[in-house]
Amino acid sequence: DVQLVESGGGSVQAGGSLTLSCAASESTISSRCMAWFRQAPGKEREVVASISPNQGTTRYSDSVKGRFSISRDNDENTLYLQMTNLKPEDTGMYYCAARRVLQSCLNEGTGSVQGTDFSYWGQGTQVTVS
Repeated sequence: DVQLVESGGGSVQAGGSLTLSCAASESTISSRCMAWFRQAPGKEREVVASISPNQGTTRYSDSVKGRFSISRDNDENTLYLQMTNLKPEDTGMYYCAARRVLQSCLNEGTGSVQGTDFSYWGQGTQVTVS
């Protein structure tokens, strides 16, 4: 099973930037759907961004579109989330997640990215924007 370890969280002022990293334990991230989720206190977990296996099609939630960018470095087995123009509402625990090899990012029934479809999760990294 792939192990995922996030890093890069921290506290920033509104308008600032952070880049999160997610290191994978094996060289299969190019063949997996990878995604970033976040959960704020008292709120449900939500998908922030995803990147599809092989072709690398990216998708973003409306709340982060134009401010966040998901990417992966296949040689380094690392997923990134570049976050700019951060807002207080971006505060939360950010999780990296992966689906099984070659599985689509999109749920067959709903056509959307759903956390329940992801088999592998990191421990999370906290982002606080004030």
